[in-house]
Formats: sequence, structure tokens, C-alpha cells
Amino acid sequence: MGFTEAVRTVLTQKYATFSGRASRSEYWWFQLFYLLLAVAIVILAFAAGAFSGQQGGTSSLVVALMVIGGLLALALVLPILSLQVRRLHDRNISGWWYLALILLGMVPTIGSVTGLAITVLSAMKGTDGPNKFGPDPLRPDARAEVFA
Repeated sequence: MGFTEAVRTVLTQKYATFSGRASRSEYWWFQLFYLLLAVAIVILAFAAGAFSGQQGGTSSLVVALMVIGGLLALALVLPILSLQVRRLHDRNISGWWYLALILLGMVPTIGSVTGLAITVLSAMKGTDGPNKFGPDPLRPDARAEVFA
């Protein structure tokens, strides 16, 4: 799955779909899209602030860019959550573990470990063939092993 196909799939076809599985390529291409979008808004806001000419104040363009960035982040909460849950499903792990990791991440010393655990789980290869969450996203027509 390529960059544009992954972004299109997450934003249009599976915006808030928490069932099924997501391949690594779908997950990481969308994460790259989200990162590039955030970096672009931050760069625009800094550039607008640098060229506003106001001393110690915030220009209306910077405020508008911050509002747009906040609205985009809010609009992308559901797709990012559903994509992460589907990525865990690809590893044959329930999506409820993601909620547990988020809650554990609020504990000060455990927070960095849970972030690392989520990253490692997202980077690992999914289970081959179908699992209890659906068919393999890379080979949807593959059959399950009878005596696996």
C-alpha cells in the first residue's frame, strides 16, 4: 500500500472503523502523513509569527493557524485511534490493550515505557493468514491453517 492509498483508506473508507486489521504500510504511511501535516502547520505558524512585525504580540494569522491545527488534530483523533486498534488487531491483540497502555501512560515513570511498547507493537509484523480479527490485509484470500 502506498502513501496516497493509505491516507485515502484511513480518511475515507475506515475513518472510525475499529474492526478488522491494518497492515504496517497503512499504519506508517498515515503516521508520516500526520507528522508532515503537523510540521507544515508549525512551520507556517512560525513563519507567520516571524513576519508579523509585532513585538511581543501574536498576529491573527498565527492564531488562525493554531485554530486550524487544533481542529485538524481534533478531526484526526478517531482515525488515529481506529488505525492503532486495527494495527493491534493485525498482531492478534485486542484493541482494549491500547486503552490499558494509554491509561498506564499517565503514570509518570511508566509513560515512556508504554509509548515505546506501542511503537514496538506497531512495528512488528502482523500474524500470517487470518486471525480472530479478520483476514490478512496483505493476502485477504489466504486460508487459515487447519492444524496451526
